[in-house]
Amino acid sequence: MKQNVVIIGAAGRDFHNFNTYFRGKAEFNVVAFTAAQIPDIDGRAYPKELAGQDLYPDGIPIYAESDLTQIIKDNKVDICVFSYSDVPYPRVMNVSAIVNAAGANFMLLGPKDTMVKSTKPVIAIGATRTGCGKSQTSRRIVELLMAKGLKVVAVRHPMPYGDLNAQKVQRFATVEDLKFHKCTIEEMEEYEPHVVRGNVIYAGVDYEAILRAAENDPDGCDVVLWDGGNNDFPFYKSDLTICVADPLRPGAEVSYYPGEVMARISDVIVINKIDSACLDDINIVRDNIAKINPTAIVIDGASPLTVDKPELIRGKRVLVVEDGPTLTHGEMKIGAGVVAAKKFGAAELVDPRPYTTGKLSETFRIYPNIGTLLPAMGYGDEQVADLQTTINNTPCDAVVIATPIDLNRIVKIDKPTVKVGYDLQEIGFPNLQGIIDDFVQKHNLK
Repeated sequence: MKQNVVIIGAAGRDFHNFNTYFRGKAEFNVVAFTAAQIPDIDGRAYPKELAGQDLYPDGIPIYAESDLTQIIKDNKVDICVFSYSDVPYPRVMNVSAIVNAAGANFMLLGPKDTMVKSTKPVIAIGATRTGCGKSQTSRRIVELLMAKGLKVVAVRHPMPYGDLNAQKVQRFATVEDLKFHKCTIEEMEEYEPHVVRGNVIYAGVDYEAILRAAENDPDGCDVVLWDGGNNDFPFYKSDLTICVADPLRPGAEVSYYPGEVMARISDVIVINKIDSACLDDINIVRDNIAKINPTAIVIDGASPLTVDKPELIRGKRVLVVEDGPTLTHGEMKIGAGVVAAKKFGAAELVDPRPYTTGKLSETFRIYPNIGTLLPAMGYGDEQVADLQTTINNTPCDAVVIATPIDLNRIVKIDKPTVKVGYDLQEIGFPNLQGIIDDFVQKHNLK
């Protein structure tokens, strides 16, 4: 008998799980996706062109996760598949209890049924939580490979928050491509650092089609780099898997889904931010890694800051703007902007909460523990406008911007701004240079 299925997601892993496990299989009827974490991504449909017109001539509706119980009952659902990331274990089991209480089975799909095989060597970067330093680790790997004259094509974990048909396969080679594809601020934060360094990055919805395009990129491809999102495990079967762990959130590597999966399957684990974490917390992470993945190569890493105008910080009242997802579902209480503000002697971190407007006020309502930081939320034009208004409403002497992109290009800020940058710095040995040297030799790359 055909089984009715709901895929519980957040516009990323959920679509991939459908494409790799459910699409084209007549024994399943996916009645709905649900959406969480990201604002305004429900109320759409997964289009028939991507779902398969024979089985889904009207596409598949996407509802808010808060409607899950009613969806299960109304559609006589048999299976609910949990398909998003960076979730504490109690929350995963809470959703499982909701699903079981409504009468359905609860399911988690694993790597064997969801990883796509590439014709090229693949290096995958992941993490134990959002905001560990995946992006800077990916940039470091790309630099090492490019220094050897190799063509690296990156593929980023999905962030398809707009027209899903138009976003099936996206290629970014220039900053202008970001505008062409109508990227959100979150997307730009991930894609722009790649393209300004001269390498191509792909993203979208259909990750097998994306992989085939990347393998045959017009500029050439020697290595595919999977640039993961949140703490999810890769969509592609990897020849070298690298996980980044964060000692500022010790214990997360064994208490968040699917971050522990990443920590267990990785060949290399980078303990990042040891320049700003205390020794006890670093050792907690180190001990947990030794218990769950004793064969992993462990690399110590730091995230040294660069600040373009430190004189605008010292003695001043500053507003700190940080990466959005790191502060929201990543639950970080301190980021590079705060570290820079304290290091260079800010008189005060101005609290933006009394001055928020629109969608940003809603963000602080949903995530009340953000504190005196401003997340660079920009999932649509309305949020970008609210971000600009909030920054300009906040009474401060300067704005400290610790996002990976040039925020001044996106919003008009009426105050002096300070740009904070950060890159991965390995400490001692082993290091990524040695890991990449071995990888290149093993795969006979020239």
